[in-house]
Amino acid sequence: MALADPMSCAKGSEDSSPFPDIIELNVGGQVYITRLPTLLSVPGSRLWQMFTQQSVRSLARDSKGRFFVDRDGFLFRYILDYMRDQQLVLPEHFPERGRLQREAEYFMLPELVKLLVPKLSEQNSLGDDPCQSDPEEPSPGADAARSLGSATATAAPPSTEGRRAGFITIGYRGSYTLGRDSQTDAKFRRVARIMVCGKTSLAKEVFGDTLNESRDPDRPPERYTSRYYLKFTFLEQAFDKLADAGFHMVACNSTGTCAFAHEQTDDRIWTSYTEYVFYRE
Repeated sequence: MALADPMSCAKGSEDSSPFPDIIELNVGGQVYITRLPTLLSVPGSRLWQMFTQQSVRSLARDSKGRFFVDRDGFLFRYILDYMRDQQLVLPEHFPERGRLQREAEYFMLPELVKLLVPKLSEQNSLGDDPCQSDPEEPSPGADAARSLGSATATAAPPSTEGRRAGFITIGYRGSYTLGRDSQTDAKFRRVARIMVCGKTSLAKEVFGDTLNESRDPDRPPERYTSRYYLKFTFLEQAFDKLADAGFHMVACNSTGTCAFAHEQTDDRIWTSYTEYVFYRE
């Protein structure tokens, strides 16, 4: 028995599909709204399989009834854009090509993978150090140094002499409850988020994959940002990474305020904001 053509299956499924024409997706916490034909535009892809080969009830949903996909919510925007017109358009200085290629492989989009592979190879041939694309402070002989560094990267560890100088500021908010008796142990809350301020290229060099860029995703290397934060909540871990990269602390400051006082127990909740400034010569 001959197998049906995937494109004809897509059309037939679309015409008699139990899914609505407008689909709401929750991808890793990011909400997307698109049309069903967009999700069926690449026959054989994972999204095509989800919305043609599976029933409505078999698909995972979030608390609001949206179809849930447990993947990178930020990178899915480029997956969805590709499925709209089968073209790859990325912002300048896009730093997530490797991860986007992995997402394209997961969603079973071989043509998108082919578009990403040459770009990834070209980027790797230039070296993985994001600082080399920083044009703000060009130096004589920089091109020759990069070529030499690429040729010897696998033979010897990188020299600390060529690392760019600059500042990185680490900031965090903390809170604790202090009772009427000052001798009573204070109840501390864990650090919710460690902020990173400084030049994008330096931040990525120091913190790598532990740097969360979701609030400033397309920042080019030569620009400064104050919107990055870390995926972990241990200050000592951040300090270790900075020390390993050759930074040392040059200043710190902190402010504290009483945000709330409990009427019955006189317990006071204090909040503070602290910044640590690191510099590398």
